[in-house]
Amino acid sequence: MPALALAPTSSATPADVLPGLAALIAAELAPKVVDIDLKGEYPGTFLHQLGALGGLGSLTPVEFGGTGHGLAHAIRLIEETSKQCVSTGFLLWAEYALQWYLVNSPNRALAAEMLPQIARGEVLGGTAQSNSMKSCAGIEETRLKAQRVEGGYLVNGTLPWVSNIGTGHCFHMGATLPGTPGLVIGLMHGSTPGLTLAQNAHFIGMEGTNTFACQFRDVFLADEKVVCHPHEFDAFRARTKSAFILLQMGMGLGLVDACVAMMKRADKTHGHVNRFLDVQADALEAELDAARAATYALAERIERDGSAPHVKETLQLRLAGSELSLKAAHAAMLHLGAKGYLSNNPAQRRLREAYFIAIVTPAIKHLRKELHEFDSAACALSHPELEVA
Repeated sequence: MPALALAPTSSATPADVLPGLAALIAAELAPKVVDIDLKGEYPGTFLHQLGALGGLGSLTPVEFGGTGHGLAHAIRLIEETSKQCVSTGFLLWAEYALQWYLVNSPNRALAAEMLPQIARGEVLGGTAQSNSMKSCAGIEETRLKAQRVEGGYLVNGTLPWVSNIGTGHCFHMGATLPGTPGLVIGLMHGSTPGLTLAQNAHFIGMEGTNTFACQFRDVFLADEKVVCHPHEFDAFRARTKSAFILLQMGMGLGLVDACVAMMKRADKTHGHVNRFLDVQADALEAELDAARAATYALAERIERDGSAPHVKETLQLRLAGSELSLKAAHAAMLHLGAKGYLSNNPAQRRLREAYFIAIVTPAIKHLRKELHEFDSAACALSHPELEVA
């Protein structure tokens, strides 16, 4: 299915994306959004059932148990989910990121073993790549250190926050080796000996995302579970980076759509005074339509050309998505007025979700740093002859 055929309009419905999605959202997600947000309820049932519908296999080829519908389809599913709950949309992004790394791994045996289970929603999980991405951008040091041993690697260190994980989940991690360029990326199970998961923080948003601190104490990563070895890392990153980041646009598109809808509802009774606010629903909806069109067109180009040629454009669009999310949530809160302060009102939740979209890796400051380095020719990505992303 061509990516552009999936580009949604304001009248599109979840049924256009996946049969049964609307009913699943109505039954398993919409009634639980407040509990996910305020009580930290993890929407695991929704994710498992979405997998059973075929909604987690968009990026996985049919021969590995997926649907093979592609990048645009995955983004659209995140968007539809995020219209109700960005926390759950973020978990869906984590599922796709977990899947995407395996799809692009040189370790085809690992892909063949794990992708069918992930695509069907039988195994859930995420990606502990925030530190890896920031270390590659020169923002912070790599927190995990690996040592080559017979049959694999020993990993030590601590990752402060990793989402969509648990003792029954899987996730990717990245670690450096002394004196060796690149990272070893491995697939970890939450019950691996030497790995401790601790839920030592509470959040004003994203409380239901199963976010844990991960402590590695001589954790053994077998070669069979390696997604890429250090010498394979540059080429692996070139294959994965753009799609990994563009998938996050689904969260912003869904949030902005929900904010436009809230503003329109508020204007039915308070339009006479809301018209004096700087941001109006129609103008915001036009910006949303433009962002949608750009997102799904870029998804088509990434699938056609591969990830590497589109990194800068992806960073630019992802930055615009963060800024538009903040603008929309701020406008919705002002349109709702005092009602927006109620603990179960979506306006204040959307404001907190928008800040998450702007802060989650790659954050606004991270995106601007990488774009600055592109423009100043200070990073390897500005030199097309180099094989990195």
